[in-house]
Amino acid sequence: ERNLAQLEEEAEENLLMLCEEKERLQEKLCELKRELQLEEQEQALEEVLDKQMELLTPLVTVCEKFKEQYKTFATSLDATRHELPVKNIHIEGDTLTYLDKLQKHLTVTQELLAEVAPSCAEENAEACTDLKEFKKVFEELDKELQRGYAKVENLSFEVSKEVSLHNQRICEENHGLDAVKHWYFK
Repeated sequence: ERNLAQLEEEAEENLLMLCEEKERLQEKLCELKRELQLEEQEQALEEVLDKQMELLTPLVTVCEKFKEQYKTFATSLDATRHELPVKNIHIEGDTLTYLDKLQKHLTVTQELLAEVAPSCAEENAEACTDLKEFKKVFEELDKELQRGYAKVENLSFEVSKEVSLHNQRICEENHGLDAVKHWYFK
């Protein structure tokens, strides 16, 4: 009975040691699983980052070119923003042609922004917000361009009106008032 009691006591001690060893091994297993998950997540993030870099790298050159074109456009717009007589503003070629070309470029830019914005929102939130700001700026510029176009049309109307009145005055002076009325109201 003494041997049995001693064996039971040793068995209990061995069982306690085995339980402690099991708990220690389980904790180590959980820690290793966490580390493995973190490494997998880090690897997945690196792959996503690599894909983003691959997609966004060509846009850097486009953005630089866009920056230069925008500076030129902003300078031109600033020069025409003031209400100066049209003859004092240097625009190569016809003003209406220039405004039509500018409208087309803004439309193309707006379409490109519309194409880029959805994919950008999924891949890079910061770049997407920048593009949204650019889009707002272009919308404002488009509105201002439309206002400028309306001003040019109004100015053209006023010039035509003045020329017509001037021609009427000359005609009245040369032919008399009755001849002019007869000619205008045929």
